[in-house]
Amino acid sequence: MKTIRELNEKDLKDKIQESRSELAKLKVDAAKGTLRKESGKLKPLRHDIARMLTRLNEMKKK
Repeated sequence: MKTIRELNEKDLKDKIQESRSELAKLKVDAAKGTLRKESGKLKPLRHDIARMLTRLNEMKKK
C-alpha cells in the first residue's frame, strides 16, 4: 500500500491497466487448466487492483 500511495494518478492508471491485463491472462490459463505455479496469484492480484482503484478514488475526491 505504501508504494501505491506514492504513485501519481497517471502512473496509477497505467499500473491498474497492466494488472488487469495480467489478471486476464491468468484467468485464461486457469480456464485452460494450464495454471499451476501462478494459481496463488489470482486473489492477491485482484486485491491489489482493488487497492489501486480505492486510492484513485481517494485522489479524485480531494
